[in-house]
Amino acid sequence: MPQGGNRMRKTIYALATMDTKGDELCFVADCIRQTGLDVVLIDLSTRGSSDRADISAQTVAASHPEGPESVLEQTDRGQAVTAMAEALREWLPSEVSSKNVAGVIAIGGSGGTAIVAPAFQTLPVGFPKLIVSTVASGNTQPYVGSSDITLMYSVVDVAGLNSVSRRVLSNAAHAIAGMVANSHDFPEDRPALGMTMFGVTTPCVDMVREALEAKGFDPLVFHATGTGGQAMEKLVADGLIRGVLDITTTEAADEVVGGIMPGGPRRFDVILERGIPYIMSLGALDMVNFGARETVPNKFADRRFLVHNPQVTLMRTTVDENRQMAQWIAAKVNRSTAPIEILIPERGVSMLDAEGEAFYDPIADQCLFDTLEQEVQQTDERRITRLPYHINDAAFAEALVEAFERVCGDRFQ
Repeated sequence: MPQGGNRMRKTIYALATMDTKGDELCFVADCIRQTGLDVVLIDLSTRGSSDRADISAQTVAASHPEGPESVLEQTDRGQAVTAMAEALREWLPSEVSSKNVAGVIAIGGSGGTAIVAPAFQTLPVGFPKLIVSTVASGNTQPYVGSSDITLMYSVVDVAGLNSVSRRVLSNAAHAIAGMVANSHDFPEDRPALGMTMFGVTTPCVDMVREALEAKGFDPLVFHATGTGGQAMEKLVADGLIRGVLDITTTEAADEVVGGIMPGGPRRFDVILERGIPYIMSLGALDMVNFGARETVPNKFADRRFLVHNPQVTLMRTTVDENRQMAQWIAAKVNRSTAPIEILIPERGVSMLDAEGEAFYDPIADQCLFDTLEQEVQQTDERRITRLPYHINDAAFAEALVEAFERVCGDRFQ
């Protein structure tokens, strides 16, 4: 695996608060260098400094919008950690790009992980990034977000070199070295498209995906669980997705009503801002997601529920909630400047929203459809099409593909 014969040696950035994790980070660096790669040590200390760092904490802190003193002169540790995280988030992406860095690795406890994770999340999908952390076995969503960060649990605290930490840190060093040394640029011979799916819209999405594959596209399907929509939109922002069929917009229901899988307040925004070909539908807006039945907030006690599995409870959306969701979506869609078409399946928006099924409620659906049609300011390039199909009907899938081709025009020819 040594790279000595290459004209340009690949470099990995290794980050930690080196006032407390210096020995451990230097051990990681030595392990990486043994593979033939170069390492640059970055200090993220908010107290003191390290003379072993290649890039000082002061250098990173200088990228804070309010200057380095906003990081290094904080008397409160929590505020200092937050400030250093903000500085690193500003500094790292341009540094990685301008210096042709091939990968990044960080080690730390909860504070160190909180510093590096937001910056690592900004780096492109596919770029090697690994964090050895004491919090890697808990709720990792705040640290990973919608990125492809690799987290490795440290098992013992990152506090000294011992028989366990050496093994874990060595494994991490060789893992990032392997990612970097064996990275490849894969040819993008087919335009990549984003698609959103839930179990209750799978038949529709599968039919659309297969049709688009046959037409020479590369459909990427994202599970609409909140982070799924955010992951898709990150790829849109990175320019890796060139069109979107947002068939399953259920994340808007959790955002508006208060479920556990919200898409976030900026759901849809990046797609609309990028102006890429966009088809939207209303998949699974008949439901809000919660955890186990006993975790559902008491204010929803009198609602209609379906226990999907021991960890997921679904709640049927009401007429009023459908009105609110339509208004929330319309306010975003009305800011679009590129062609967009919204297809409405009038006979139901999920498997559960069909005649005879648990969430069948044509009155609530009608409110969603009518409000959306009333609120969206339709133009020649911003259109709503109502169709007499259920979302999982083959005819509706065909209509989605045809609509996407209309919106694309000759863009991919």
